[in-house]
Amino acid sequence: MRCDKPRVLFSGIPLAVVLATIIPTSQAAPVLVSGPSPFAACTIGGPGMNYVNAEVEPWIATNPSNPSNLIGVWQQDRWNNGGAHGLVARPSSDGGFTWGTPVALPFSACAGGTGYERASDPWVSIGPDGTAYAVSISFNQSNNSNAVLASVSKDGGLTWAKPSIIIANNEPTLQFFNDKESVTANPTKAGVAYAVWDRLELPNGNPYANRHTAAFRGPSMFSKTADGGMTWSQPTVIVALPSRQQTIGNQIVVNSKNGTLYDFFNLISPPFSKAAGKVAFIKSTDDGATWTKPKIISGLQTVSVFDPNTGQPVRSGDIIPEPAIDPKTGQLYVVWQDSRFNGGLYDEIALSTSKDGGSTWSAPIRVNTPTGRPAFNPNISVNSSGTVAVTYYDFRNLADGNITTLPTDIWQTTSADNGTTFANETHLAGAFDLTTAPDAEGFFVGDYQGLVAIGSTFVPFFVQTNSGNFGNRTDVFAQP
Repeated sequence: MRCDKPRVLFSGIPLAVVLATIIPTSQAAPVLVSGPSPFAACTIGGPGMNYVNAEVEPWIATNPSNPSNLIGVWQQDRWNNGGAHGLVARPSSDGGFTWGTPVALPFSACAGGTGYERASDPWVSIGPDGTAYAVSISFNQSNNSNAVLASVSKDGGLTWAKPSIIIANNEPTLQFFNDKESVTANPTKAGVAYAVWDRLELPNGNPYANRHTAAFRGPSMFSKTADGGMTWSQPTVIVALPSRQQTIGNQIVVNSKNGTLYDFFNLISPPFSKAAGKVAFIKSTDDGATWTKPKIISGLQTVSVFDPNTGQPVRSGDIIPEPAIDPKTGQLYVVWQDSRFNGGLYDEIALSTSKDGGSTWSAPIRVNTPTGRPAFNPNISVNSSGTVAVTYYDFRNLADGNITTLPTDIWQTTSADNGTTFANETHLAGAFDLTTAPDAEGFFVGDYQGLVAIGSTFVPFFVQTNSGNFGNRTDVFAQP
């Protein structure tokens, strides 16, 4: 599919304003975080094609008790048909300028932590006492066994405890697959953290970890620890759904002023298509004991991502909304991929915000610079001064007629007026050739990327390819 660039983008806007908006500033070169795979000799996990040394799907957290302490996590050695050899964590003690020793998280057989053949969907969050919580979807390709596992670190990410099982489903007939988990530490209550995920009820047979719309049902699940990760509560359904509906991308943010929990997700209902999704949320005012019914924020009008010149698929976070909350005011934000701004031709980045605790939401706006090309994999964060940052990838440097490479860049744009307008675009990295990325139902660097605020600054955490290097296709980078 070819997306023609619009002939007129800025009719009626003064040229000086246009130039101030779209001419990006440049950052120093990003810091390399990942290194050689610790699982390179591991042969567990087939069948499938394994991309040794390929890192994808990074996430990052900052330590409230020591903001210079960051912990980044990612998938290591991605498989083409779901998951990876394992998950890796790496800490920083200076805000991301240098990084300590990488640690294989104890979530897979290659890491020696469990009997599960693969691990996926890395996530990390850090509580006010410095306790770090990491979670994984761990599963087998050879049978139906799968689980949500959690591990904690009490020393800033240097070492990690034996994993706890939040939920495990190993039934040989009716297949339950726990998918797309996340963990959020309570920002004011030491020892308290929340895990959420969707639990797919599928017919017999082991599904790929990234196959969703075939689910007969996919409710949202919730579990909580109140003792620093030593134990987790019995998982409960917090979004109950009828047959052939599901959620995905569940993620909790917490209002540190009043303790309200907000769980954001994509609510999918038939007929199954990308347009079946809706950006939605529920909330709890009693620390997760009870929850409201889902409230719809907006339709999620993704058309997926493709190379505009060749039509080759790019696997992105097209069905995953990303939320954030202003730590001082409680203003809520959510971003997602959406094609509404260009007549349904290609995905761009949409944002909606709420100043009243989710009672009302603004009409979605486009936050990426319009280039006539797809923009994808957004993330969002709010710093201590209320500035909002959104990061994303795009294809603006792909020339018409280029069918041999897919030049890709990653950008950050900011808003100083509570998400009303976005400007001050910064070029973070690229252009790199996305066709070097692992092929996991499309060129793949992850369904999400990381972004945290340290005081008034932001630290993006992302993957880019090593263009043309098929022995080391991707690496993780930080931009402190």
